[in-house]
Amino acid sequence: MEPKQLTLLQKTLDDIRHQNGVEHWFARELFSLLGYSKWEHFEYVINKAKQACRNSGGRVEDHFLDVRKMVETGSGAERAIQDFKLTRYACYLIAINGDPRKPEIAFAQVYFVTQTRNLEVLQQRMSEIERLDAREQLKLTEKEFSSLLINSDVDRYGIAIIRSDGDKELFGGKDTEEVKREFGIAKTKPIADFLPSVTLKAKDLATTMTTENTRGKGLRGLQPIKNEHKNNNRNVRDALVKSDIYPELLPPSEDIKKINSRHRKEIRELESRQKKELEVAKGKMAKKKDIKP
Repeated sequence: MEPKQLTLLQKTLDDIRHQNGVEHWFARELFSLLGYSKWEHFEYVINKAKQACRNSGGRVEDHFLDVRKMVETGSGAERAIQDFKLTRYACYLIAINGDPRKPEIAFAQVYFVTQTRNLEVLQQRMSEIERLDAREQLKLTEKEFSSLLINSDVDRYGIAIIRSDGDKELFGGKDTEEVKREFGIAKTKPIADFLPSVTLKAKDLATTMTTENTRGKGLRGLQPIKNEHKNNNRNVRDALVKSDIYPELLPPSEDIKKINSRHRKEIRELESRQKKELEVAKGKMAKKKDIKP
């Protein structure tokens, strides 16, 4: 997403923000901004976000308030439609349960969890989220790959060999340990936690290709699958090199675990801020009820 688009999206999200005790957004005003064309699809995401709220111990009714709106039909008559009054925390939960392929969703995750309006900071956070998503996807892909290998007559030692040889092809002849030494990564830490997004995605693609071909070709045993994995990593590297991208020359990125820790802290701070705002708003409402006419 270009900086101009980010600025426009940020401004629009600011524009539809309502302030009445607790800041809030209406789902009907929000869903198209987050890249959804159909309300039904967005409502599905809202339901997932509600469940996430419950799972974290939050009160759904505090963050997702059911409201009805009257809209004019084509014939000029009016009808009631469902809407939701959403707190900032609810909007954040919607964003993390939305379609990660939508750039608007990535931006929303950052926008709703932070208080900053600095575009440069927002872009940096988006880049971090993209990398976190790429790392998580690689974990899932490698887990599936390992399970397949075990069922294809490859033991744990063989899995380590296959992965290491694949890395050697991807990193231009340097094995995993050599890359770790050059990047200054401790031996006990996973190399993937320090790779930039493009390399994470390259590893994910090569592993996905090997998984697919292992199944499709009925490969079994260490040697055939190792050759397949090496070939796929070599092909992915060739594609990167054609775009002048050399994985072994890219500088290491910040430890994923540190970024995760920082993001979790921001979420806790958001939850705390939201809880205080709700308590203040409820206190004001209670005082109004106590006032005699």
